[in-house]
Amino acid sequence: MADCMQEWPEPVVRVQALAESGLSAIPRCYVKPLCDRPVVPAPPPATAAQKKEVLADVSIPVIDLGELLAGGAGLGRVTEAVAAACREWGFFQVVNHGVRPELMRAAREAWRGFFRRPLEEKQRYANSPRTYEGYGSRLGVQKGAVLDWGDYFFLHLAPEAAKSPEKFWPANPGNCKEVSEEYGRSVVRLCEVLMRVLSVSLGLDEEHFQRAFGGAACGATLRANYYPRCPQPDLTLGLSAHSDPGVLTVLLADEHVRGLQVRRGAAGDEWVTVQPVRDAFIVNVGDQIQILSNSMYKSVEHRVIVNAKEERISLALFFNPKGDIPIAPAPELLTAPPLYPPMTFDEYRLYIRKKGAKGKAQIEALKGQAPPEN
Repeated sequence: MADCMQEWPEPVVRVQALAESGLSAIPRCYVKPLCDRPVVPAPPPATAAQKKEVLADVSIPVIDLGELLAGGAGLGRVTEAVAAACREWGFFQVVNHGVRPELMRAAREAWRGFFRRPLEEKQRYANSPRTYEGYGSRLGVQKGAVLDWGDYFFLHLAPEAAKSPEKFWPANPGNCKEVSEEYGRSVVRLCEVLMRVLSVSLGLDEEHFQRAFGGAACGATLRANYYPRCPQPDLTLGLSAHSDPGVLTVLLADEHVRGLQVRRGAAGDEWVTVQPVRDAFIVNVGDQIQILSNSMYKSVEHRVIVNAKEERISLALFFNPKGDIPIAPAPELLTAPPLYPPMTFDEYRLYIRKKGAKGKAQIEALKGQAPPEN
């Protein structure tokens, strides 16, 4: 990996430590340009009627997987719903997805427990840009970059040969590793189901996506996100606007505090704040699906807002291709020349690791670079 990714370009400051210091104004390095600053949404609705109205207005689609997972005849209905969600939103929520709610809550609470440990203990797991594994507070290695208001912990869960070594796992809470690994296995199984659904939704055989992305060697990583209270939430973001570089992202959101926003609208000028459904996962299409589908399904920009009153925690599982397989548009889907050149995921993800979250700049830059057909 390039020398510029061996170490962080500046001393790393923990956002949680800043937030807990009692400061009334955020440091300049966290202040976003005017064009990127959020419009903080109104508080969640108080009454059942208000909640129903908000859900009807701004919720991303909610898809029930129960019948499909029970072996019923739900594949056609689920496939149609997923196809519509991918074309219209790039995001959807899934319920009755096969992951036990108790396991979801245990995983989220284990990581909440980690972020509440003393700073000096968490610092033992400080990460570097070489692999990003461990406790981090920034993405990208550009000196002088505008930073996000959040800390995180990043780990490799799969395949077995790529799993993060024991030294990267927190010793406290004591159940963190065991719960996270069980959670990861369960969510990976869900991703494999969604791979089959996505394949069928595009007229391909059920195993096409999984096969194209590496079969059993597909990767899974976990990012536990911690967004502390912020004294000036209108000036910054917990995570800047970006699309995800991988295949799918499965997000377990905070059960009480909203924060995820999805870019929406014909001109891309509207940000919709997602209202998570209880015990649901929020799923979004990554750049690799946009590439494989030749842009029939598109990854969508999203970002995270913060607030002055409450901290927020979420768990994002990233389902990724095997790193050394070239990913290119599927020939079966081409009705026009391919939009994207073949590229491995190891090559592709270097962009975000070097530059951080930058909208859809990377995939848009690749468009039209496919070699001419013979």
